[in-house]
Formats: sequence, C-alpha cells, structure tokens
Amino acid sequence: MTESIAILDFGSQYAQIIARRVREVNVYCELFPWDAPQEKILSINPKGFILSGGPKSVYEENAPYIQKFILDTGLPILGICYGMQALTHALGGQVDSSAHREYGPAEIQSLIPNQLITNISQVWMSHGDKITRMPEGFVALAKSGNSPFAAMGDMQRKYFGVQFHPEVHHTPNGIELLKHFAVDICNVKPEWTAASIIDASVKRIREQVGSERVLAAVSGGVDSTVAAALVHKAIGDQLVTVFVDTGLLRHKEGEQVASALRGGLGVELITVEASDDFLGALKGVTDPEQKRKIVGEKFIRIFEREAKGVGKPKFLVQGTIYPDVVESSGPDRSKAAKIKSHHNVGGLPEDMQFELVEPLRYLFKDEVRLVGEALGLSEKLVWRQPFPGPGLTVRCLGECTPERVSRLRAADHILQEELSKEGFLGKGGTASQAFVVLLPVKSVGVMGDQRTYQEAAAIRVVTTEDFMTADWARLPYELLARVANRIVNEVEGINRVVYDITSKPPATIEWE
Repeated sequence: MTESIAILDFGSQYAQIIARRVREVNVYCELFPWDAPQEKILSINPKGFILSGGPKSVYEENAPYIQKFILDTGLPILGICYGMQALTHALGGQVDSSAHREYGPAEIQSLIPNQLITNISQVWMSHGDKITRMPEGFVALAKSGNSPFAAMGDMQRKYFGVQFHPEVHHTPNGIELLKHFAVDICNVKPEWTAASIIDASVKRIREQVGSERVLAAVSGGVDSTVAAALVHKAIGDQLVTVFVDTGLLRHKEGEQVASALRGGLGVELITVEASDDFLGALKGVTDPEQKRKIVGEKFIRIFEREAKGVGKPKFLVQGTIYPDVVESSGPDRSKAAKIKSHHNVGGLPEDMQFELVEPLRYLFKDEVRLVGEALGLSEKLVWRQPFPGPGLTVRCLGECTPERVSRLRAADHILQEELSKEGFLGKGGTASQAFVVLLPVKSVGVMGDQRTYQEAAAIRVVTTEDFMTADWARLPYELLARVANRIVNEVEGINRVVYDITSKPPATIEWE
C-alpha cells in the first residue's frame, strides 16, 4: 500500500489546500474530518498526521480535539494554527486568548537552528488564541511579534506546531516545511506521480467493475475525458461512452467533443441530442441549486435510457474531482460547510440505477491534467477550458431560455477568441478559467442615437494553481476594451459589459 500522510480537518474551509501542497511534493495524502473513525484514518497506512486550522477555540464547548488513538500511534504530528493549539491542549500546555489577533502577513524569527522553518521569515497568520505555555518536552523554534511560540517542536516524539499557515502562497517557502515534515520526518517516499496514479486507478477500476459493461458520461471537458481514458485503459472494450448535447454547451462544442473522443480515445461513442429536453425542464427555473439538480437528474435519466441499448451496464463513469466533492461537502472527507451542489456530486437522484465509478474523485485539477498527458491524450484536449457539468445554466443567471443561452454562447465565444489570440489560454497561458456570465439585469444604453434597455454581461477570468483558491486575472485594458466592444456590437441583447475582480475566496469561480 502507498505510504501516506493523513490530514485531519478541524473545520477549516481550506484544509484541502494543505492536501494539495503535500501532493505537490509527490507525497500521497488524504483529508479526513477530525472525528473520523480510527479504522478509516488508519486504512491509508499513514506515516504521520497533519492537523489543520479551524475557527474555534480549544476551550469552546464541543471544540474539535485530537482523538487518543492519533497520539497512541507514536507517529509524527504537525499542527497548523488551531491544530497546533489542539496539540498543545492535548499534551498539557496552555492556550489563551490574545489581546491582539494576528491576521495577514507577519514576520517570524528563528530561535534555534532547525530544518523545519529553514528559509522561512515571511508568513501568513490567522489566529486569535495563542500558546502561552508549551507542553513538556517542547522547545520554541520561532517567535513573532505577537506569538512567543510561533513554531515549536518536541524532537524526541517528532511533534511540531506552527502558528502560521505554510500551505498558502503568502508564506514563501511554506511548501518546503510541509515537504520536510512529510519526507524527512515521516520518511514517506515521494512516489505520488502521474504513473503511480494511473497504476493505482487501473487496479481499483478492475477490482470494482470486473467483467461488467461500463457506461461513461463525457462532456468534452478534461475531467470526464481523463476519467473515460483511465477506465478505457483498465477495461478496454467493456466501456461505452455517451455524450449528451444538452443545448447548454459552448460554441461548436458538440462537434469538437465528438471528433476528439472518437479520434483521441478510440472508444465507442454514442451521441444524444437532448437540447429540447434540458431547456424544457429548465423553463421558468431561476434558483441555481434547482437548476443543478434538474440537470443532474436529466443526465442520469438519459444514461439509464441509453444503457438499455448497450446491455444495461450497472456502472456509470463520472469525472468528479476533489474540488467538486469538497464544495458539495462529500461524506467522510470534510467538515467544511456546503457551498453548492455539483451536478455529479450533490445533484444526483437517489433512485438512480447505476453504481458510480469515479477514478478522479480525490484528484486536483492539475493532477488530472498530468494524468491525461501521461495517458497520451492531446494537449489541446487536456488543456481545454474547465466547463461546469450543468453547462451554461450556471452562467446564464436567471431563467435559461433558448434566446438567453444563445446570447451567452455568442458572447463567450468572443471572449475565448480574443484571449486565444493573445496567448492567454491553453498550456502555459495565464488564464486558468475564462468565461462570460449573462446577468438577469437590464440597463439603459445608447446605440445609433437610440435608447436601448438590454441585459448586462460579466467577464470572469481567473488565475489559479489548484482551483480551490483563485485570483482575478490582470488582463490588459486594451484587451478588455476590445472584448467588451465586440460583445456589445455583435451580440444582440447585450448593451453593457463588466469585469469581475473578486478573488476566491470570498467568491467562488463560477457565479452559481
């Protein structure tokens, strides 16, 4: 079994970023709620534990705590922020409220030579409580202006705590701290690579499906395509892929998908035209959660219908990835609050007739792309712009009428064209995700000396490494002006264009 690190989530919405950073140094890890059962946590053969941050105080009623079996294992532990405080509290140290809350950039000063915080001086803090007395056996490794114990360690037991967040980019070299803990202290071999992911996935898929026929839902996006490619590598001709044209796709996407899948994967592909079904079911619906559930159920019903013609496969492949699971608050993985239902996680009907095969369920987007390239998929296919499963429903705010969807599709095509010309898209491009959102808001304009009263469109372009956090792209003003001018002049029904400059958090990448 692969050696790993178990990350315990104490309520941080962004504990998964720790997991992403650990994966970046080629170490396998999994994220669990702090109170997950012992057998589940230990089932991944952990060689150490990382305790995440969290919003509570260790003295609050029902505050998360370190389960006894974690300490009984004798394995190394790294506590981050609340995780450090929980470790201190569990081992008999003292945690108190601080008169001055530390939030944002801070400087730490190393107190004794140690490899854990080598080359770290600028850090990101986010805490109200602080350690006032370390547990027995610990020594202070670093201090900050407000934290006498910004980092501490018990070298004999290999227990460590840091009051700052090494997982965020605001802590330069923080990833080196996580690597040192995982590789040098826990002695985990850094063998989590695209090749190892493929080998493990193929084995798991074969064990799950046996000799059964399998149906794969493909949308043309990188996630569903890589998932189908992995399953095809595992079981070959047992796989049948189904592409559903929902009428909610981007410009000429149906043609591109069919060409890429038949030529690129060489698997059996069934194309289903269902535009009227989806748009009819969405008529009059404006609530985004309801839209997602309608699309999710419609997909499943179509797959159930198609399955009858190909031997009624009992398995359905979906390209669910880790951010989908986290944002939908997947079971047994996170105590994070539910943000929204993803159609292939939280929007599935309870009475569906398939057992899901989700080979990418705990992979991040960039890991999925690495796997896709290792499987031999074309660069153009692997680096397609991410596209939500519910399609343009979640970018067409308000009711999704055929006219409004067509309007949105045309505006989005203009944005893609202009960004592509300037080299912002694809592998090496700075725009990780780019799209137009059509708003159910009308504003007054003037065109050809005539008053107009038409809808507004928003441009959303973000940069990100893991899709769990993102920043808005600083596009050249001239490029934005050209896109806005083309949209207003070429797309009937839009007379105003705005640019979304909100990061994630606090916003999500998609608007709905």
